[in-house]
Amino acid sequence: MSLVSVEYKVFGRVQGVFFRKYTAQTAKALRLVGWVKNEDDGTVVGVIQGKESSVEKMKDWLSKEGSPKSSINKCEFRNEKTIREFDFDEFIVKK
Repeated sequence: MSLVSVEYKVFGRVQGVFFRKYTAQTAKALRLVGWVKNEDDGTVVGVIQGKESSVEKMKDWLSKEGSPKSSINKCEFRNEKTIREFDFDEFIVKK
């Protein structure tokens, strides 16, 4: 089983629409760890870590689905890498 870590940045109507809450719920359901937070520029950023197959599902969710009232213009992923162990104990919403 290979573990993967990736950073993400989501553009669109993703603040004030419970995007972080739904991101955390989805990540936890996929047994991922990491974090999510709002940025001052209106985007949502974070890190996800977990099994490669689960990370791929989360990337798809962040790119296309999001929270029910969100509208995603694009999602960028960077610094994707294989890791030996998690950097986080759980998935959290950062303020």
